[in-house]
Amino acid sequence: MTAPQSIGVIGAGMVGLSTAWFLQERGAEVTVIDAVGPAAGASWGNAGWITPTLSTPLTDPSMLTYGLRQLTKPTSPLYVPPTRDLPLYGFLARMARNSTPRRWRSGVRKLAALNRQALDAFDDLARGGVDGPISDADEFVFGYTDPAGPQAMVEEGRRISSLGQPVDLEVISVEEARAGAPILSDDIRGALRLHGQRFIDPPAFVAALAESVMSRAGALMKAEVARVEDRGNRVRVRGPGVDERFDAVVIASGVTLTELAAPFGVRTRMRAGRGYSFAVDVDQMPLGPVYFPGSSVVCTPLADRMRIAGMMEFRPHDAPLDERRIEAIVKSVRPLLQGVDLDDRHDEWVGSRPCTEDGLPLVGATESPRVFVAGGHAMEGMTLGPATGRLLARAVVTGSVPAELRGFDPLR
Repeated sequence: MTAPQSIGVIGAGMVGLSTAWFLQERGAEVTVIDAVGPAAGASWGNAGWITPTLSTPLTDPSMLTYGLRQLTKPTSPLYVPPTRDLPLYGFLARMARNSTPRRWRSGVRKLAALNRQALDAFDDLARGGVDGPISDADEFVFGYTDPAGPQAMVEEGRRISSLGQPVDLEVISVEEARAGAPILSDDIRGALRLHGQRFIDPPAFVAALAESVMSRAGALMKAEVARVEDRGNRVRVRGPGVDERFDAVVIASGVTLTELAAPFGVRTRMRAGRGYSFAVDVDQMPLGPVYFPGSSVVCTPLADRMRIAGMMEFRPHDAPLDERRIEAIVKSVRPLLQGVDLDDRHDEWVGSRPCTEDGLPLVGATESPRVFVAGGHAMEGMTLGPATGRLLARAVVTGSVPAELRGFDPLR
């Protein structure tokens, strides 16, 4: 197959827009199709971490052990509400089968090759004119109520580092932590600092990325895609308000990816792991992100407010926001914060992070040489979107699969 010239990208989140941008770098004419517009899904309200050093498969055996005890509690960081959705239980069972130490270690090694490209791909975007706000997380603080708490994370860092993904953690005093993060209350008695990472304002960055794609002759269509068809030498994209043909198509539509890609041999299941967030005013903004591992809650300074995010909820992606989950986040962090107005919340949000049953993304060609997919990054879509897009653009245009993508074969 000759290099495709006209390429449709379904999905205007971080992954889809990054892929579109890097396809343009290789000379392709790109049309991005999304039902709502840029950053409307999980790319809008997430925590904004760019932390490749911590990017690991969701199928961590320790998460499985914790989840089995807690997943039916509405206040738990990991929650599955009572449901008659039998396919969801099947998905969770397959995820549990994949949550073994051997498979997790294998997944870390596969992701490490992609993680090593993450920050450089962001630098490529910046050099190419994407002026989305991004900051070095020089003061990325982990806070613990137990003075011995940091040691468990240090051991986890060593475990990840031994698999080829270095984690640079430093145990610091609570006084040092509070100097950079004055929001920490007196209940915090142990602290770590994570080095070498970044953070972004997600909607602002993705909007800047979309603007860059459009400024380079890219097109943006607001339409819901219902079907993708390989017509032999062209790919037809159909749905309410859209009927277009391209030389190739990249499906980067989040949780609907596997539905659209199923006719092309993609069988790995994907479900929505929904996360919640809101913004609050603070007396003194922290210099960088703050993470409370005991609550699985993140605080990120974004513009003039701080975003608080957390939770993993397996529920249909279009279900309404569950206010109990917001309240659970508030309850868990209220004793840990000071100078933060948790009762005057803004931008309460729930978004669907696309999770696969084996904890690894789907990136690459399908059974059709003209249809590609990119998604299933779970909580790492912000971190890995640009690196994914850069590598996939190479695969689409050259027909050669980069070594870094071989562990994420959509046909596995």
